[in-house]
Amino acid sequence: MRFHKPIPMSPESIDAQTAAPDQLEVAEMAHRSAAVLVDRGRASDDPQLLQRLVDLPRTVGLQTLAEVWSARPARTLPGALWRLYVLDEWVQRSPESVAQAFTAGAAHAEVYRVISGVVEPPRPEDLQELTHQILNGIYEGDLDVALERAAAFCHVTATGLAVLHGDGSPVTQDEAHGSVELQRAARLQDTAADLQACAKLWLRGDLH
Repeated sequence: MRFHKPIPMSPESIDAQTAAPDQLEVAEMAHRSAAVLVDRGRASDDPQLLQRLVDLPRTVGLQTLAEVWSARPARTLPGALWRLYVLDEWVQRSPESVAQAFTAGAAHAEVYRVISGVVEPPRPEDLQELTHQILNGIYEGDLDVALERAAAFCHVTATGLAVLHGDGSPVTQDEAHGSVELQRAARLQDTAADLQACAKLWLRGDLH
């Protein structure tokens, strides 16, 4: 993994980045690096190591993670890690707007709100703490629970964006009609479904 100065990226950067010429080598490195990080974190009880893993985008840079993981399918270990780190970066950078969307969606997605574990009513700092808790859960605890919490958070937030900027109905990216916030809602719904699928794959031992 190549280290350089962190470069800010938007949550829209979940879309695949340009792959290196040797596709097979890049894919192998993505899956190998993701597995090494998760295995190392889960095998250690060092709180400093855990903190470094949670803070990975702010130490190696989100662009570095994008180069390694973002082109992998969503329902793989590197694909899931990429989405979780992008989600955390978005919440850390825009907690107020995320809290507004989550609050708007909570009343329309009560079950998912409960699964997410967010306090009610959520403050911006509560959501920042939540995404850090989710990343902590990847490296210590039940990884499938962390994925389910992240999926639920995405679902509630997507619902809130649809309430605030549409008629409250779920939308696909094709139906967003140029609305940036509705497009974000559609992407979050897709991410929620992918993370839920990853949780099931992990329980079966098939998330690689």
